[in-house]
Amino acid sequence: MATNTESVDLVGDEAATNLARAALFAALVGAFAYVTFPNPVSPVDVTLQVLGVFLAGIFLGPVWGPASLVLYLAAGALGAPVFEGGSAGVGALVGQSAGYLWSYPVAAAVVGAVVHRGATPRDLDAVGLPTLVGAMVLGTVVIYGFGVAGLALVLSLGPVEAVTVGAVAFLPAEALKVAAAVGVVRSDAIAAA
Repeated sequence: MATNTESVDLVGDEAATNLARAALFAALVGAFAYVTFPNPVSPVDVTLQVLGVFLAGIFLGPVWGPASLVLYLAAGALGAPVFEGGSAGVGALVGQSAGYLWSYPVAAAVVGAVVHRGATPRDLDAVGLPTLVGAMVLGTVVIYGFGVAGLALVLSLGPVEAVTVGAVAFLPAEALKVAAAVGVVRSDAIAAA
């Protein structure tokens, strides 16, 4: 009696690779959540999470970038300490940072779609600096649109106060994150020069 031992691929190599990359970026955003700086103007601290969101959209594209952030949110909701300062649980997804957190998959999709000009990732060497920066500016608008709405809802803030403490207070930090993301994306071009 002979036994057939043919290999069966349940998931293709490309899907497995993309899932692994998505998990890596989810972990990166979770690690960036531990880097926090108090913001004296806002009830929400500055973190490096947005840098991870930008990088996920840029490197993974408009499909797998958001998938990595959905994985990140699911891990945090299930108790992994991946939210701001190591917090976890569903409470973070309905608290004062909720709007920011829920915006991450949408922002990664926007950044990825602008950078890659569609759903299929393209070579990042072909992406110009204005496109790269413009994509992250649009991602920032998405993040702070959701974040301001979340703060206004959760803390019962008026529109001017919500924009002031939920967006304007973070703009200098966002400029640094955009610059850092450009540096990461262009690091091999810089090293080759």
